[in-house]
Amino acid sequence: MDHTPADILAFGEAMVEFNQTGQGEGRLYLQGFGGDTSNFAIAAARQGARVAYVSAVGDDPYGCWLRALWDREGVDHSSVKTDPDAFTGIYFVTHDTEGHHFSFFRAGSAASRYRASDLPLARIAQAKVFHLSAISVAISNTACDAAYAAIHAARNAGVKISFDTNLRLKLWPVDRARAVMLDLIRHSDICLPSYDDLRVITGLQDPDDLVDLCLALGAKTVALKLGGEGALVATASERHRIAPHPCTPVDATGAGDTFAGAFVARLLAGDTLVDAARYAAVAAALSTEGYGAVEPIPSSARVRAALSSNNITETI
Repeated sequence: MDHTPADILAFGEAMVEFNQTGQGEGRLYLQGFGGDTSNFAIAAARQGARVAYVSAVGDDPYGCWLRALWDREGVDHSSVKTDPDAFTGIYFVTHDTEGHHFSFFRAGSAASRYRASDLPLARIAQAKVFHLSAISVAISNTACDAAYAAIHAARNAGVKISFDTNLRLKLWPVDRARAVMLDLIRHSDICLPSYDDLRVITGLQDPDDLVDLCLALGAKTVALKLGGEGALVATASERHRIAPHPCTPVDATGAGDTFAGAFVARLLAGDTLVDAARYAAVAAALSTEGYGAVEPIPSSARVRAALSSNNITETI
């Protein structure tokens, strides 16, 4: 394992996935991997960023599978602890005419037992970006405390904070979600909200109003994910509407995580705001053309090939 300081240190819960396919009258499931911040880490790594992951897994086959995955993807997992008294979370994805639906089995998982005292504070201080999501803090009170301790350590070391909203109301009540998520936006250098998440917790409908809110709260860079309508990215001095990349989607699981990982990776590589967003939009679209959260995440070469055929950006 390479212990070179990571560009990006991601924190949260990785899980083993069982994703319903269109075969066997819906009774066949494809085993894969998920967990939003792990998906993010892999997406960033496939675009060339140096990435490490911070979490916990159980002493079970699922935890071993995840470590083997991170090895294959070049994601440093030396700061992922093994909890011998807990299990690695799993989830199922089903599909119907209304989209994809998740069923999680994670209460009491190893990652949910993570504590602030488990944090690799020295590694956090060496990173360029510390990434987390609302799920990272929603899975338990101890994980939430750890996330805030990590944010404070990162801030003290001059490390940027990247935050993805990823609202899951099965994990916590909407009032608590609203309070914590808005507070985390205040701490964000790079805010990566989804339109539906912010609409639920704010009541606002217009994408520009949602971006304005995030900027007013203190986020420095905002990339509002609009699903099939592309994205809206902004700082205090510029704003761009990013057109969607044409694709033939079969499963949108992890598309937002792919966008986020690609976007942060390209910002760190020196891309402009609009170029990073265009790249991320293409990566996210391509990730919907296969089943599962991880397997369809495109390589940098595939994204660049698609970018060469899609050069549309609307600036506002």
